[in-house]
Amino acid sequence: MKFSLIICTYMRPKALITLLNTVAVQTLYPNEILIIDGSLNHETKEAIETHNYKNLSYYLVCNDNRGLTKQRNFGIKKVSPYSDIICFLDDDTVLEADYFEKLIETYTVYPKASSVGGYITNEVEWKEAQEGNADEFFYDGWVRTESSRFKLRKKLGLLDSTPPGWMPRFSNGRSVSFLPPSGKVYRVEQIMGGVSSYKKEVFLDQKFSKYFEGYGLYEDADFSLRLAKKGKLYINTAARLEHHHNVAGRPNQFDYGKMVTRNGWYVWRVKYKSPKLLARLKWNMIAILQIKLRLLNVITTTKRLESLTEALGRTYGLCTLIFNKPKVQR
Repeated sequence: MKFSLIICTYMRPKALITLLNTVAVQTLYPNEILIIDGSLNHETKEAIETHNYKNLSYYLVCNDNRGLTKQRNFGIKKVSPYSDIICFLDDDTVLEADYFEKLIETYTVYPKASSVGGYITNEVEWKEAQEGNADEFFYDGWVRTESSRFKLRKKLGLLDSTPPGWMPRFSNGRSVSFLPPSGKVYRVEQIMGGVSSYKKEVFLDQKFSKYFEGYGLYEDADFSLRLAKKGKLYINTAARLEHHHNVAGRPNQFDYGKMVTRNGWYVWRVKYKSPKLLARLKWNMIAILQIKLRLLNVITTTKRLESLTEALGRTYGLCTLIFNKPKVQR
């Protein structure tokens, strides 16, 4: 299969070069690499020009196409007509040498797959075990430490047994980061956009939503939930990479908190148009609980201002939902 790699970037030349250097040594190299740069200067372009990456095309977009969602849709239009698969990577990721080999071969093993996601290895520590205790999350022969947030939600009846990568009726389920490093392929309905791939035919009738502008928090959840209604999505835990969160280009904590709440509500309604009363109550209880936990972090962590401003953003976002709910695009 021929495949294209799209990397949307913004003001992160050093992180991008680090990623491209790991792409350069892949056992299976992309047939084309498209850099879609929303930067406000030419530093990224200049950094790329000091290297000689094969099959690379660079695009510096103007304000009309700036922002993660717009840049992704722009990149899709530039993909070669001969490509079968379109891959996306965040610009602050670092690949293992066989990442693309493992990712692309998934489509051969699962020919009906519409999308396949990679697996981030450096954010969670797992260990093999036959069972887990009360302080651990156990899944498929592996355990990881359970966060205090999930332990508290379990005590309050705000957590169910929905598998990782699937959305419960009240949303706020376990993300794909709760899948273990087993080397297996798991069926899911949510893919992380920064480590994703799709059959090109998917984009004939589906695009990343215009609702998610700027930073685009949860736009990948929106896209994959809509796609899961039509096709099959998988995570291949053998397609491994690291994600080194780069703070450059990220929104302030107030805006981030507001997006967590409002965009979280939006993607919940993408799957569940009219959730039942109990699900609505649980969603709101979780939103309030998360605000309280962030306020508690003002006391328990050194990042007091960040915790406070995020809590205020979450609170503002929750209040706006009373009078100004987003119009969900399906």
